[in-house]
Amino acid sequence: MPVNSNENSRRNFISKLAKGVVGASLLPNILTAADKKRNIESLSRLNEKYSANDHIQVALIGAGGMGTADANTAITVPGVKLVAACDLYDGRLADAKKKWGSDIFTTRNYHEILDRKDIDAVIIAVPDFWHKEISVAAMNKGKSVYCEKPMVHDITEGPAVIDAQQRNKVVYQVGSQGMSSLGNEKARQLLKEGAIGHLNYAEGFWARMSPTGAWQYPIPADASTKTVDWDAYLKNAPKRDFDPLRFFRWRNYRDYGTGVSGDLFVHLFSSLHFVTNSIGPNKVMATGGLRYWKDGREVPDIMLGMFDYPETAVHPAFNLSLRVNFVDGTGGTNYLRMVGSEGSMTVEWDKVTLYKNRNEVDANDPLTATKNSGGNAGKSYVYDRKSMLPPDKLIYEAEQGYKGAHFDHFYNLFNAMRNNGKVAEDPLFGFRAAAPALLCNDSYFSNKIIQWDPTNLKVVS
Repeated sequence: MPVNSNENSRRNFISKLAKGVVGASLLPNILTAADKKRNIESLSRLNEKYSANDHIQVALIGAGGMGTADANTAITVPGVKLVAACDLYDGRLADAKKKWGSDIFTTRNYHEILDRKDIDAVIIAVPDFWHKEISVAAMNKGKSVYCEKPMVHDITEGPAVIDAQQRNKVVYQVGSQGMSSLGNEKARQLLKEGAIGHLNYAEGFWARMSPTGAWQYPIPADASTKTVDWDAYLKNAPKRDFDPLRFFRWRNYRDYGTGVSGDLFVHLFSSLHFVTNSIGPNKVMATGGLRYWKDGREVPDIMLGMFDYPETAVHPAFNLSLRVNFVDGTGGTNYLRMVGSEGSMTVEWDKVTLYKNRNEVDANDPLTATKNSGGNAGKSYVYDRKSMLPPDKLIYEAEQGYKGAHFDHFYNLFNAMRNNGKVAEDPLFGFRAAAPALLCNDSYFSNKIIQWDPTNLKVVS
């Protein structure tokens, strides 16, 4: 897994209890009773000094909600300046000047961004079906790239992005922000150290209920072919009359988006692959349905995916189940949970909760007594039965003041640009996370199990 050149200093953790200090290597089953009462451990990156001698000039391509959030985060990294913005809707370009200054360059044509010599990197936050074309064009112009997840709209597009990065030797970061989080890093460390024993199962869940969470984004009152470059938008999609829903709520339509799996499963795949060092599953199957948001969308609002991960040199065989529920009355829940032979851990971007189970022999169990007394195995069934005690629980939380995974992901990008280093999520890693998410859609719509070769990156017929 590629990491920054200053990995050793940046990735260390200071482990603190809320009151008192416990060594970072301690597992919950050997903590004292007093420690268990205050079992909050704080995680933090070591204080570090980095120079902002050189300015990195960035342009935003796609100034919608996610693009705006990306740009706002990027410019908080010292030495980074936003100098241009591109969007096909005039209202967003006007807003860009209000947000980031009247002096920034704005355009509808992304080629005008790429042709500028003063732009070092671009943030690509356009609808999914434009990711591959703009990514390749930007790298061919020598630009570094931060591209929102999923990296591609279809699995056939992945090799072109990987090839463009390798040919041009530029920095390319895929935007699954959790990849750079303290939570993922701590989970990776704990798994490697055997904190949950032998991994056998993982599950992930993402729940939403609000209209905007379910992609019913607001439609501007002035939306029309005068304010939106509809023809440019449909360059790589089937031609149709102007429809503001297909422009502003593009995630709901298969021509432009990748559904709940491409929007949210891909985050869970990215985190899981980072924590386990996996390259992906070899079997994909999905089901679900459109249960609530019947607003004309073409994709399900509930999806369940199941995946088989084969044994490799770095991890055992295990199974994964993922769920997205846009009809969830509790709303807002998301997590990645990993279950092993000795415990489990729930992984969030700024928190890891470790449950350590302890097995203890019950001396009063008659089956155990039979075995201990040398009973005749041919006449009685003998096995090692153990009682289950409540699990010990240890919570690792990011230290107060942690800037979050979104900041760290951009920090990784710009640090790699400055130091000729590597990013947290390059195109190969990004494609291996995107592919099983995209194959979920293929499985759902074809009602078939799909075999995937994660090593050679191709569907097995």
